Order: sequence, then C-alpha cells, then structure tokens
Amino acid sequence: MLLVGDDPASAVYVRNKVKACGEHGLHSVLERHDASMPEPALLARIAELNADPSIHGILVQMPLPRHIDPKRVIAAIDPRKDVDGFSTECAGELMTGLPGLRPCTPHGCMKLIEASGQPLRGRHAVVIGRSNTVGKPMALMLLEAHATVTVCHSATPDLAVFTRQADVLVAAVGRRGTVTAGMVKPGAVVIDVGINRDNAGRLCGDVDPGVAEVAGWLTPVPGGVGPMTITMLLANTVQAAETAAAALGLAA
Repeated sequence: MLLVGDDPASAVYVRNKVKACGEHGLHSVLERHDASMPEPALLARIAELNADPSIHGILVQMPLPRHIDPKRVIAAIDPRKDVDGFSTECAGELMTGLPGLRPCTPHGCMKLIEASGQPLRGRHAVVIGRSNTVGKPMALMLLEAHATVTVCHSATPDLAVFTRQADVLVAAVGRRGTVTAGMVKPGAVVIDVGINRDNAGRLCGDVDPGVAEVAGWLTPVPGGVGPMTITMLLANTVQAAETAAAALGLAA
C-alpha cells in the first residue's frame, strides 16, 4: 500500500486496511511518502512493485496530492495486481462479463444486497452517482445480476421520481441528506455508500436516518459499506495471488 501525503481520512482508511490484512493472514507493507513526492518517483516505485513477484496486490490510496495525476497512476499499475479494480482492463472485463478483479466498493454493495435476501432479477435498481469507482461499475454489476437499472446524477431532474420506483437504491453521490424518507419505496433495500460529516462532525452517509422507517433494509454509516469494501480488497488480493500462482503452474 502506498500512501502519499498526510490526508487524515486516508491515513485512517489505510490503517484499517493494514489491520484487516493482519487479522486475516495477509502480509501487507505500508509505504508512506511525503506529499511533495514527484509523480515520476511514484510511477517508478509502482514499476518496481509490478516487477516484484512476491507482491500480488498494489494499492495507491486516493486522493493523491494535486500535482499527481491519478489516471496516470492507475494506468501504471499492472492490471493483474490492481486489487482496487480501477484499471481500464478491469473495467473492460466487467463491461464484457469476463472474470477479473472487481472494484471493491460496488462489489461489496452487491454482497450486502445479496445478504438482504432481495432477489435482483427483474427488479428495478436505481444508482445515484456516476463515478468510475462506484456509480458506473455498480450499474454494470446490477445489470449483470439481471436487474433493470437506472443511473441518476447531478443533472437528473426530480430525483425522487426515480428513487421512489427503486426496489434497490444505491446512494453514492457524496452529499449528506440526498435521500430522504419521502424519496424511498416502502420495503426497498437502500445501500448508503456516502461518507460525510454532519454539523456535529460525526460521520454520516448520503441517506437521511429517517429512511430507516420506510426502507426494508438500510446499511449504516459508519459500519456498512466501508467494512465490505475492505473485505472485497482482501478477496481481490487472494484472487490475484491465486491467478499468479496458476500462471506459474503452482498450487495457490
């Protein structure tokens, strides 16, 4: 894991990932680099890790300092070691239905929906958000599960018209209070991906707590999607190690 800079939230996320690796028997190494680290130096370090056969997963914690282009960084990671699932190769595998490393957050959301017992085939799923890391891959995974999918975003007029139709609603917009009780279909499964702060500085999601009175199932913030994202990161790392072992003709 590569952490560039001293963003407090990023430090917490990385610490949780390192802890999870230790608890589940995965060897992890955290490299901390100063925020002034030049982009070429970071790319060179990624190239070294790409070439290291003892490393099966590479994670560069986002966001990066402004002088570093995250797209160039993601493109530099060997797709076989991209345990975040952000590379264009991973996106292409998801788009075309091929097996591969899936983006951790939407993959975790799918596991949460599965745990709710709500069947997806033929159901209407609404995703609020169209980011490359959550919204778009979330929509593709829901389509893969045979749901009818609507993607909403900042330019969607009258958001509630769509959310009230959703059997499954995924809120991934990054703005607290985006989804209120009056916008949710009774009994719906609501997945809250947002991480925000309320007026008292406490962590909260994109979904108003009052939605719990209407929804059949609502993920908490914190303690919902976050832990599942880390779980899928570990699963991707194991998958990457197994793939590398298979390529060498070894037992994983």
